[in-house]
Amino acid sequence: MNRSKPRLRALAALPFALALAVHLLLFARWRDELPAELAIHFSLGDGGRADGWTGPTAYVLISTGLLLTLAAGWATTVRRRLLWGAWATAGFTGGLFVQILRANVVDEFEVQVFSPGMDLGVALTAAAVAGAAGWALTSLVPEEEPAAGPGPAADDRRLPLAAGEVAGWSRDTGSRPLTALAVLALAAAPVTLLLATWPGALLGLVIGVPGLALARVRVTVDRHGLTVRSALARRPRVRVPLDAVEAASVRDVDALTDFGGWGYRVRAHRTGVVLRSGEALVVRREGGREFAVTVPDARTAAALLNALVERHGKV
Repeated sequence: MNRSKPRLRALAALPFALALAVHLLLFARWRDELPAELAIHFSLGDGGRADGWTGPTAYVLISTGLLLTLAAGWATTVRRRLLWGAWATAGFTGGLFVQILRANVVDEFEVQVFSPGMDLGVALTAAAVAGAAGWALTSLVPEEEPAAGPGPAADDRRLPLAAGEVAGWSRDTGSRPLTALAVLALAAAPVTLLLATWPGALLGLVIGVPGLALARVRVTVDRHGLTVRSALARRPRVRVPLDAVEAASVRDVDALTDFGGWGYRVRAHRTGVVLRSGEALVVRREGGREFAVTVPDARTAAALLNALVERHGKV
């Protein structure tokens, strides 16, 4: 295990702990000046006037839960080069909550108003300052050791299988950036609901839920052929049966150059589930089309799939 990982995770969670501490301290400091019902939703099309409220207890639970969720998501998925992103996210979210509290500290004759330009500007400034701090703290985390690259292509390699022997191979693989993006989209949904309308929050769910489902997949090779499905649910799923497989091989792929990005990709004469650049299991289907999935230990998967296809053709 990389010894730098615990330190990296702690540094990723730290800004959210700081943001939560500042937010709760200000809430306690201003508690006597806050109304019985806090404004948490502001109409951006009506001068930023408040049009939705909740009790102080519910507000604290929602804001605390959001910051803790973001902290857990970043601590789980962060890479050294993206540490600044965790700090920027904490700075923006914490700054936004502080501005919401400030908008609620009014006299009895004042109207609660959220100023989009000024308040979002303050939150973005906090994000920039925190992001710079996170970038500086990157020096405290040792460089990640590069993963060993895959060997040469294994087009003709087959695992030796005895007559009647049953064999299978399965491996989970995922994308930390896609997981982080999905977590951020889900976490942003309640914030969007506070500041805008429900369609914005719905968009966060539409992006976050399928994104989280596709950010980690399980790749299986067995008597049914090749199956790639979400590691969190049985759907979505892609299956290439043995009848449709001509050959399996291992190839290095570049997510951007070869497939134009990450996720489920469709290109001319090939499709793929691409969660990173590097080693991939590539299946040549009938008609010459290819299906690729980036997964560790693809050599073993390709060798077993070739053996199962050869046996299936003799039945």
